[in-house]
Amino acid sequence: MKNIIITGATSGIGRELAIQYAAKGNKVGLIGRRTKRLEELKAEIGELAYIRTLDVTDHERAEVVYLELIDEMGGMDMMVLNAGIGRIQMLPPWGAESKLIEVNALAFAHGCHFAFDYFRENGGGQIVGMSSMASLLAHHRATAYTASKHFISNYMTGYRQKAKRVDANIVITEVRAGYIWTEMTENARGMFWVAPVEKAVQQMVKGIDRKKNCIYATKRWRLMAWVAKCVPEWVWNRI
Repeated sequence: MKNIIITGATSGIGRELAIQYAAKGNKVGLIGRRTKRLEELKAEIGELAYIRTLDVTDHERAEVVYLELIDEMGGMDMMVLNAGIGRIQMLPPWGAESKLIEVNALAFAHGCHFAFDYFRENGGGQIVGMSSMASLLAHHRATAYTASKHFISNYMTGYRQKAKRVDANIVITEVRAGYIWTEMTENARGMFWVAPVEKAVQQMVKGIDRKKNCIYATKRWRLMAWVAKCVPEWVWNRI
């Protein structure tokens, strides 16, 4: 049995990760901004669920909440950094774009830093970061979103290198998700290869449990990743 903390647990991928990991007998510490949804999820999961309401951009409060959950659960074996904001429309006001960067990049980095320090001091553990296929390209309709996901991917690569240089067994796993049916994507246009969240998360869990460096969910997106890396920039500029 593992003790797993999941940010952004009130909906979508985070919620499904909580359900699937609890079904396997793991304790899950659930963090989100919506208290009612956390309470509903705890009622569904039962005694294996521990909940805290938190805005992850409040870094000082976040550290208190993380430590409270760790103490209540009796330790932490894995931290899943899933909290995030979806794409913002073309030419958004700076306030909206800066909030996306604050949540997707800065709050992610803070959580990763916290988890790494905790695992280094306690002998090891696993950090899972929710990136995206968007990390592999930039797009004029979602400049902040794609940039934030590239930040996550690059940040985790650097921390994977750090993990090899400390006296602790720390695993860094990046999840590159394609299109998945969630609240965040229900109004999105132009999606393809869309997977039910249950199927996508099943594949994520398998890859996470195998301690892979990088997981594509669903698996077919590995092919698209190869294509994205091969297409020259002038092609993307015309799309």
